[in-house]
Amino acid sequence: MLNFLRNNKIAAGILAVIRIYIGYQFIHAGYEKLTGGGFDASGFLKGAIANSTGEHPAVQGWWAAFLEHIALPNAELFSFLVQWGEVLVGIALILGLLTNFATLMGMVMNFSFLFSGTVSTNGQMILLAIFVIVAGANAGKFGLDYYAMPYVRKFIGAKQHHNGKAAA
Repeated sequence: MLNFLRNNKIAAGILAVIRIYIGYQFIHAGYEKLTGGGFDASGFLKGAIANSTGEHPAVQGWWAAFLEHIALPNAELFSFLVQWGEVLVGIALILGLLTNFATLMGMVMNFSFLFSGTVSTNGQMILLAIFVIVAGANAGKFGLDYYAMPYVRKFIGAKQHHNGKAAA
């Protein structure tokens, strides 16, 4: 199965459809926030914090502490990061550009939403994203990664080579 996901052209096509679907979901959500008249995450954050008490809290105490002491005081920054993060992840996934990094960042957002007590499509998107991550470069084969990744690998290789010489 792993070989199929990582090397097969049919798998690359299926992964492209999955990647574009996830990307559309992100870009749609982010665009609505950007154009909806001023997205403010503070209400969502306060609701998540409120759901951290009781016998069976929807939000774990450690996450509620993070939301209360870090995210809520910086709600303007987190609002900006959510809106633009969703749009940029969506664009990258639709184009197949830096696919694995974009997928990972999308998973971080989806896990954050789940930790905050929302269910929606976050679990489904994480499950699909796992296939994209496991597939590695094959997930971006039918996208801009086909053209961009050789340059990225060359750049990373040059950095590693440079760091190796500096250490010697």
